Amino acid sequence: MAHLRMTLTMQLYFSGESLRNTAKSLRLIGVQVSHKTVYCWIQKYITLMQKYLEQIKPQVSETWRSDEMFLKIKGNPKCLYALLDDETRYWIAKEVAGDKSSREAPEYASQLFRQGKEVAGKKPLTLITDGSHAYHLAYKREFYAHQKPVTKHQEHITWQGDKGNQKMEAFNGTVRAREKTMHSLKRKDSPILDGYQIFHNHVRPHMALGDKTPAELAGIEVQGENTHLRRGAVPSAAPYFCAKSCFLPAYQSA
Repeated sequence: MAHLRMTLTMQLYFSGESLRNTAKSLRLIGVQVSHKTVYCWIQKYITLMQKYLEQIKPQVSETWRSDEMFLKIKGNPKCLYALLDDETRYWIAKEVAGDKSSREAPEYASQLFRQGKEVAGKKPLTLITDGSHAYHLAYKREFYAHQKPVTKHQEHITWQGDKGNQKMEAFNGTVRAREKTMHSLKRKDSPILDGYQIFHNHVRPHMALGDKTPAELAGIEVQGENTHLRRGAVPSAAPYFCAKSCFLPAYQSA
């Protein structure tokens, strides 16, 4: 029962429920906890998952996309910069910082791209962004090289065809919907963003990916005795959060 309790907790919260509503839902199955306890559980398992995932190199494609969206930290507007793999939609890296039109914006984007190289263990062959000068400067710093293979920067996106950025806009929409229910994050290094990144990559199945997770397409498999708790095993119509987060079975790159 303990693993189902934790599974349902993560499932409810990262599907869009508030901490208080998550606690109320748990009471319906006899689990008497406060919203503060729910938050502590989430913090604990996100931290454990991050330690395991640091050892994993996702097998992402050669084309990456980057964009930013506004969110609030303690009520103040900030930007969430995200780096997404085009083929698997794996959320490679993120950076919470100031506006992309600020003087420091090139450094924000550079930090994002450096994280991406560290996580993926490589550079992309194509980087797709909007026309922001900050992205171009960061591309020159982190991805451009005179020797082959040379990373191409596609920075004049359109709304149609292969040069569109619909994948990134769809991704921003899902993050924005989750952030809206929280009204405002307490701090820029909130574990909630880390948790949603884990949820997006390793838990939530995507219809556009054939009902698979980005991690599955990126060659990351889960092994262990609790794999039976994957999709559909938890009695809820909402996206599940399986035993990958509860018992932390061994991960490996396929």
